[in-house]
Amino acid sequence: MTRAFNFSAGPAVMPEAVLQQAATEMLDWHGSGMSVMEMSHRGKEFISIYEQAEADLRELLAVPAHFKILFMQGGGLAENAVVPLNLSQGGAMDFVLTGSWSQKSQKEAGKYGTARVAATAQADGFTNLPSPATWQIGADSPWSWTFLRMWPLVRWTGHAWVWPLAARKKTWGQPA
Repeated sequence: MTRAFNFSAGPAVMPEAVLQQAATEMLDWHGSGMSVMEMSHRGKEFISIYEQAEADLRELLAVPAHFKILFMQGGGLAENAVVPLNLSQGGAMDFVLTGSWSQKSQKEAGKYGTARVAATAQADGFTNLPSPATWQIGADSPWSWTFLRMWPLVRWTGHAWVWPLAARKKTWGQPA
């Protein structure tokens, strides 16, 4: 069999050993007599998978214990609704528009609260990132945190954020 190389977004080439292990476990995961797709999400087998996945993710990304990790289904478009719906609490949200994904996210978030544009790179065709010094972060949010949503990577223009940012206190520039 000739293996294809897939460098597209989303699915990618996986090592053959991983695929063989997945095929073996498709019918019988670790001697449980069932596939992962057949087991209860409340059962001990699945809970052990969940706990190991969370522990691995925390270790790989150095996620502190006081942060929650959410495993959710859906692709990028689903996140456009899920993130503001669950984290904005109906308050104001500020968006840094870096491309089409952040535009979609800002539009969808408008269904769940006030979705403002803090900065945009649209004028130059999304080829540069707006300097944080130019961001207009709203001070009128009724919550102690301003919800700031950015897409970290814009593949087709080749630029990416090099520092993590999810939500910051309204006192921008002060430690969160």
